Amino acid sequence: MNASSGAAVARAERLHGSVVASRRPSCSKFPGFYAKPANEIRLPRSILKMNGGRISCSTSNNGWKGLTYKDAGVDIDAGTELVRRIAKMTPGIGGFGGLYPLGDSYLVASTDGVGTKLKLAFETGIHGTIGIDLVAMSVNDIVTSGAKPLFFLDYFGTSHLDVDLAETVIKGIVDGCKQSDCVLLGGETAEMPDFYAKGEYDLSGFAVGIVKKDSLIDGKNIKSGDILIGFPSSGVHSNGFSLVRRVLSQSNLSLSDQLPGHGGGPFTLGEALMAPTVIYVKQVLDIISKGGVKGIAHITGGGFTDNIPRVFPPGLGANIFRNSWDVPAVFKWLQEAGGIDDGEMRRTFNMGIGLVAVVTPEASERILAEYDSVYRIGVVVNGEGVKFV
Repeated sequence: MNASSGAAVARAERLHGSVVASRRPSCSKFPGFYAKPANEIRLPRSILKMNGGRISCSTSNNGWKGLTYKDAGVDIDAGTELVRRIAKMTPGIGGFGGLYPLGDSYLVASTDGVGTKLKLAFETGIHGTIGIDLVAMSVNDIVTSGAKPLFFLDYFGTSHLDVDLAETVIKGIVDGCKQSDCVLLGGETAEMPDFYAKGEYDLSGFAVGIVKKDSLIDGKNIKSGDILIGFPSSGVHSNGFSLVRRVLSQSNLSLSDQLPGHGGGPFTLGEALMAPTVIYVKQVLDIISKGGVKGIAHITGGGFTDNIPRVFPPGLGANIFRNSWDVPAVFKWLQEAGGIDDGEMRRTFNMGIGLVAVVTPEASERILAEYDSVYRIGVVVNGEGVKFV
């Protein structure tokens, strides 16, 4: 069966010889992944406050402090520190995909997994779309360089092989490859008795794409006044699920309950959380082909706060317009149920924007006219960091 040799836990593209590579924090720690979670004490919800279209949370009257990603076992700062140390050994890192020079082009590669979202797949029995998540996490990374994905390989590890289940998962991988117009080239299936819990499995994968050197999107020409265009997400995508699961454990809801605040028809919390990651490849490559795109950020672990600045030259930052897009109900529920403050939400989750393109003002007008589903979410400014205005 197809399954890859990519390592999902630490997103790493290393520099060997002439390889231009990158390494970034993926925050792909899996606390409690191979063990049943211990019984957890339910804590009182924080008080929900509404400020226009924005939700913020304060602590409850008994002084309980809202949840953080670190509380759930994932330390973003530790991942950043590891990258800083690796940078001393491997200069030139920091992009979303590793670049390997090949003639007048670059091969662009990225590797990832789907994290503890797999735990929810086991609980909900939704296995048909988790493969789309797997492909999306890598191909969305390499398209930030303007690269067209060429091929994908996957890794499927399990204690005892359930052929029907594995086939369902891999059908999702095939679907993801079709959506990104790349080939599932092969991979690896590993059957390891007693290593995984019964009925569970692990996934990782990697993608390779190609871009002409003179067409590389690298952010070097970004300047103050350029516009940030946001591409909507389908929900949580495949990051932050350790915190999602912690919130779920202390809430009064189960995965089969209706999602609070959802304005459409019946929609369970499990369905909302398992919505597959959007694959942006075809739309982004089409926009790039028309010119004016200077930089692209994939909003994964680290959210807005850590990912957007990675595409800017030194001395530049971004002002994000708070109410410029619709925040999906699942994030509003997470913030209320977990008492999570605004800063933690923005650093952990995509908040409804899965990818951000930095474009010229002229290109922004064209893109907004051609695509109804994108938003003008901010502007590049002098001074580093991301501010919400």
